[in-house]
Amino acid sequence: MSPTLALEVSQLRVVRQHNEILKSLSFEVAPGELVGLLGPSGSGKSTLMRSLLGVQAITSGSALALGEEVGAPALRRRMGYMAQSPAIYTDLSVSENLTYFAGVLGVDRSQVEHVLEVVNLRALASRLVASLSGGERSRVSLGVAMLGAPPLLILDEPTVGLDPVLRQDIWNTFAQLVEGGTTVLVSSHVMDEAARCGRLLLLREGHLLFDDTPAQLLSLTRAHAYDDAFVRLITSAP
Repeated sequence: MSPTLALEVSQLRVVRQHNEILKSLSFEVAPGELVGLLGPSGSGKSTLMRSLLGVQAITSGSALALGEEVGAPALRRRMGYMAQSPAIYTDLSVSENLTYFAGVLGVDRSQVEHVLEVVNLRALASRLVASLSGGERSRVSLGVAMLGAPPLLILDEPTVGLDPVLRQDIWNTFAQLVEGGTTVLVSSHVMDEAARCGRLLLLREGHLLFDDTPAQLLSLTRAHAYDDAFVRLITSAP
């Protein structure tokens, strides 16, 4: 028996105020994949992520996460989400934030120590979030999403505004999670981050333009850089 897919999306459409935001998207994500959801601002990335989390009404089509219809109560502890803006309390310490959210999720407090280790924040556990850098706050948000060791993580622009060194640290963490069997879907509008993913989903104006590996994107477009590859893909699209 084949393992349950992490994500199974079929002909997914989202229409808001008579505007078609997502246009019949279909794709699958296997367990343990690191998938980059890339595209310019306004391409539909956040709407797709909200749809997968079950907080965006789907107009037609279907979306399953870990074998369940998105939004099902059974998924609440099996999916972790990191929003683009850190959803953490700046007047609490790193440890206090994780302990608070562990309580909200009904997760054993021992998870806090584990998460501190994974996101490399043990040395900062007692520091107020208000005193942390942008990259450190991003790691706290990632830690919150990881509480309970969900098998599927959905991360919305987690590296936006970070310098190259901090971006490298965050991507290293994603790679470690995938090595441990976690499925990670991470959005970005920075095309250079495509190379860090095992697979790419490229969106533009609600259309899925590409679904394959980074190497295949460069080969298909005969480009040497991912920015150029995306431009060539757009201009050749019907």
